[in-house]
Amino acid sequence: MPNPSPAFEKTAKQRGAIDLLASPARNVMLYGGSRSGKTFIILYALVVRALKAKSRHLILRFRFNHAKASIWHETLPKVIALVCPDVKVKWNNSDYFITFPNGSEIWIGGLDEKDRTEKILGTEWSTIFFNECSQITHAAVEMALTRLAENSGLVNKALFDCNPPNKKHWTYLKFVEKRDPSSKAMLAKPDDYGMMLMNPEDNRENLPEGYIEDVLGRLSQRNRQRFLLGMWLDVAAGALWNMEMIKRLDGAPECERIVVAVDPAASSGDEAESKGIETGIIVAGKSGDRFVVLDDLSGTYTPDEWGTRAIEAYYQWRADRVVGERNNGGDMVEDVIHVRDPNVAYDDVWASQGKSRRAEPVAALYEQGRGYHVGVFPDLEDQMVSWVQGSTVKDMGFSPDRMDSMVWGCHELMLAEGGDAEFVDY
Repeated sequence: MPNPSPAFEKTAKQRGAIDLLASPARNVMLYGGSRSGKTFIILYALVVRALKAKSRHLILRFRFNHAKASIWHETLPKVIALVCPDVKVKWNNSDYFITFPNGSEIWIGGLDEKDRTEKILGTEWSTIFFNECSQITHAAVEMALTRLAENSGLVNKALFDCNPPNKKHWTYLKFVEKRDPSSKAMLAKPDDYGMMLMNPEDNRENLPEGYIEDVLGRLSQRNRQRFLLGMWLDVAAGALWNMEMIKRLDGAPECERIVVAVDPAASSGDEAESKGIETGIIVAGKSGDRFVVLDDLSGTYTPDEWGTRAIEAYYQWRADRVVGERNNGGDMVEDVIHVRDPNVAYDDVWASQGKSRRAEPVAALYEQGRGYHVGVFPDLEDQMVSWVQGSTVKDMGFSPDRMDSMVWGCHELMLAEGGDAEFVDY
């Protein structure tokens, strides 16, 4: 097997991660803050395994486009260049896999593309790497693991990485509490589940100067816990939602109506990041009597950026309309959208009631088993299970902008009397 490039110097934490990945544990999760090198070192281990014996390896994310952008075009080429720069690797840019001289293959895939997923899961693998596994349902992971069955001579392994979500997530139950997420029974072989915390500080030497202080240091308290310190977040007592209320789908159903709901931030840039303020952009649909969250595109954006993202989602999902809050900046949302594209159908929603009154009927719908999410949306769901009625942004350490836009979408699709109307009184 070729030796790694001399330019590749592992951090102390990366060396510890390699030891864990090479340990007898059949399931290994690296979790922690943003830009801590988790994905990079797992891909390193994947390449080393591929070079040891002719074998097949799979990298899965929930959305294929995310896997293509972050793994295929960015991280995997860097790993190949550092680990084995002299090895002639063939890149198949139509089916998205690479082939090594010994016949080994590494594929990427997304669980949101049914035909491609069925093709990929018709093959047996020596390694399956669930990248950003907090976005993947436990049921989808269990389905994929039935194909971890290649007889290549390697020990078959499932690898995981994530920014830790809340303590009700299946990753916490399985890797921290060592319980089966479905039955809640203790795992029969707990030693088969290894985990390691990796944070940005552990990878400081590979990060741009000032990244930890200037970028992560400005996060809200709650986001700092997750993205800087790699902490699992608590679920708030008294929250309107709990994780058990959220039903899961691994693919988008047929919807009679789809909307893109926008809850604009009152500020952007450094001020918004420091206060944990985002623009909520939620794509949601009505499927029979079900409310379905299809995508979460929220983030810290300028008006130009969130307007562009909302319009792109409108066309991508063939939405019926964009909806936005009228009394947050007057007609700002409509102006931002229609300046960029006057053909986008748009409706105002009017916040004639307080946040609690708006959220209660939506939570009741979830409680009835009619609130579905396509996959897992950890940031949205963390806000849902952390927001307590009457709480302020200062109390919580974050602004529930994703939750607010989800509530707008649900009212427009399931609860409002009609477009451009005040919410009905429940």
